[in-house]
Amino acid sequence: MSVSNPEFSESSLLRPVEISREDHSHKKGASVSLMFAAIGVVFGDIGTSPLYALKECFSPEHGIPFSTDAVYGVISMVFWAFAIVVSLKYVLFVMRANNHGEGGILALMALALRTAPANSKRSLLIIMAGVFGACMFYGDAIITPAISVLSAVEGLEVISSDLTRFVMPITILILVILFLIQKTGTDVVGKLFGPIMILWFIVIGLMGVNQVIHNPAIFIAVNPMFAIRFLIQHSLQGFIVLGAVFLVLTGAEALYADMGHFGLKPIRMGWFFIVMPALLLNYFGQGAMFLDHPENITNPFFLMVPEGFVIPLVILATLATVIASQAVISGAFSMTSQAILLGFVPRMKVRHTSDREIGQIYMPLVNWALLILVVAVVLAFKESANLAAAYGIAVTTTMIVTTFLAAIVMRVVWRWNTILVTLVIGAFLTVDLAFLAANLLKIMEGGWFPLLLGSVCFLLLMTWYQGRKILRHNAMNNGIALKSFIEALMTHPPHRVEGTAVFLTAHVDYVPVSFLHNLKHNHVLHERVFFLKVSIWDVPYVKDSERITLRDLGNGIYVVRAVYGFNETPDMGQIIELIEKSSDLKFDMMNTSFFLSRDTIVSTEIPGMAIWREKLFCWMYQNAGRQSDFFKIPANRLVELGAKVEI
Repeated sequence: MSVSNPEFSESSLLRPVEISREDHSHKKGASVSLMFAAIGVVFGDIGTSPLYALKECFSPEHGIPFSTDAVYGVISMVFWAFAIVVSLKYVLFVMRANNHGEGGILALMALALRTAPANSKRSLLIIMAGVFGACMFYGDAIITPAISVLSAVEGLEVISSDLTRFVMPITILILVILFLIQKTGTDVVGKLFGPIMILWFIVIGLMGVNQVIHNPAIFIAVNPMFAIRFLIQHSLQGFIVLGAVFLVLTGAEALYADMGHFGLKPIRMGWFFIVMPALLLNYFGQGAMFLDHPENITNPFFLMVPEGFVIPLVILATLATVIASQAVISGAFSMTSQAILLGFVPRMKVRHTSDREIGQIYMPLVNWALLILVVAVVLAFKESANLAAAYGIAVTTTMIVTTFLAAIVMRVVWRWNTILVTLVIGAFLTVDLAFLAANLLKIMEGGWFPLLLGSVCFLLLMTWYQGRKILRHNAMNNGIALKSFIEALMTHPPHRVEGTAVFLTAHVDYVPVSFLHNLKHNHVLHERVFFLKVSIWDVPYVKDSERITLRDLGNGIYVVRAVYGFNETPDMGQIIELIEKSSDLKFDMMNTSFFLSRDTIVSTEIPGMAIWREKLFCWMYQNAGRQSDFFKIPANRLVELGAKVEI
């Protein structure tokens, strides 16, 4: 912890050169136990894709005549999609590009940003790519619960067509319950996730084994020539089927996004030893069943078992899809929290649902917005098959952005040879762009939804980011230098009163507006004054020993910098404790006041953003969560001073 550093300034502390997240005990645990825990969280999305993926591949709408060669061709594409996209790209390459152990699109964006000068065109391009990829993830977070639960409940139709009318209401009921329980936290339910998902993978693997025993010839589909011949023979229709094959990969991004919770090795072990074998056995089993019973294409997953096992399988599938949905919902909470701290989303209420796990949070606004959109999607699309096109576009876009950002990290951070990076990334992009192009053919069939949703989110996030950037720029241009102002003030100091005043500031080198208003209206200066700046660095976690930097300006006036990672939540109580531990300064909370500036933003003709975007930013600013709530400042010790700011 740095104390009394006379040289510390805003510019000198913008980014850490090297700072490590604190070691967590679970990182030191046995990899096998972590692997089983990861199976319950990480692989739910990709693990439930057998419910709908091959059914969509052989949909009559694609116009592919059924044949043995078509079955071999599709299964071959599935196998090589797993091998290239998941195993090679994500598990072996992309997961190495982690931000101090943390994965996900925003963590990767923060890592890539270190390679570009601040405020440069390159940094703006990286930011826009990362933000758009994150926005498309929200489409995934909406479509995953809808398509997964809907496809599981559709298993009832295998028993009797009379049950079809119950599919929609049961699906909506399950989804509503799922979102209602979010506020209670997932700590207790989470303990059941691992065993249920392990049972799920065992069951779907055995289902596949039961089918391939009767027709082991299906294994010749590992030959990539079957996939190549299929695409050449069926041309456009084969290309459309490629978009459906991509559905087997949905959830691959989660392997990367959730690696911060479990680590690289347990996820790799879980994928190669349990998940991938079980999934491939099930897909090959479905293919083997098609060779003998082509009529089972209508709902191949549930038709793999005798009718007496359908109800138990529907129940297990529903539990698995709820787990998959839970993982993506939690991912939306985590990503939104990261986006708030990185400055792309307005402050909003964040509740911690576990005293032991800092990553378990609940965000009411995000939760209810997701529920409304998920139910609306189920009502609008009605069947899981209708959601397939929308699902593919949402995931492929995020994957392409991940590839783009990973290329920057490989070249600039890892210093790989340019030719090697070009070859590796070129191969991955070729596959990604082929899947994207195949899915773009289905824009009118539902693919428009994630694009529309992603575009709206992108507009909101970039408007907030650019609006805050304009505010910071104006504050620096019109601000008063703190050091010279304090020196001038202390030559003829105002009346000093007992107690401690903490003024939150946006910049450690300039006088906060709240301090000026207090002097202007109250004409007093507290016995001790702290100017506190809370900064968010582009790392997931910051050690407590490196969190606080304090400078003594003399005369009982101090400047404090508190640093947090983008996976942490600033806490005023913790900051006060760390200041006390690092110095001989003590706080009496009943004699301490916290001063905040509550600005009113007004759009003007001053150059900045378009007027309509400035008005949008003003609306977002006025409806953002209160700083005092976000920083956990005691309400009875808070003083807010208003100011009018033009942009």
